[in-house]
Amino acid sequence: MSNFKTVDASRISISELMQPSHSNFNGKIHGGYILNLMDQIAFACASKHSETYCVTASVDTVDFLKPIEIGELVTMKASVNFVGNTSMVIGIRVIAENIRTGEVKHCNSSYFTMVAKDDDGKSVEVPGLILNDQQEIKRFLKALKRIETKHLRQEEFDNEDFSHKTYLHILDNYKVKIELPNE
Repeated sequence: MSNFKTVDASRISISELMQPSHSNFNGKIHGGYILNLMDQIAFACASKHSETYCVTASVDTVDFLKPIEIGELVTMKASVNFVGNTSMVIGIRVIAENIRTGEVKHCNSSYFTMVAKDDDGKSVEVPGLILNDQQEIKRFLKALKRIETKHLRQEEFDNEDFSHKTYLHILDNYKVKIELPNE
């Protein structure tokens, strides 16, 4: 496959009014509900880009920056930030607006890695990405850096020589007490 698509061609935006049924015991919108919406928009964006069914492979950097209140209008914006051979990184920005005051707050940004699949469940190649502004180039490069960092971390943790003893000194400045049985 050698076709390419612009980022704008698969950009998605959804808005939803937050209901009491979406809240947790503290009266704020439940993080799990927001994650579910984020997964839906990531799927829609990735499927629109790839023109096929997509599955979530991983979710990176989910930071809940500010709570979302009942009655706020939540808007999620998703775009393809990176494409590999069969995978895409979908960037999602979550904002909440108090519809009475007009106050808008950034509540979350996250990155979902989605993989395109055929009808038999096999991974399929996705279209390339046309980057046509500096922000899109930055997002692609940042995605590359996150992927590289993730691979290095995984390589370090999967190494057969990995030993907790090598890292124990790091715990000296943390609120932890180690009480290991005699080894």
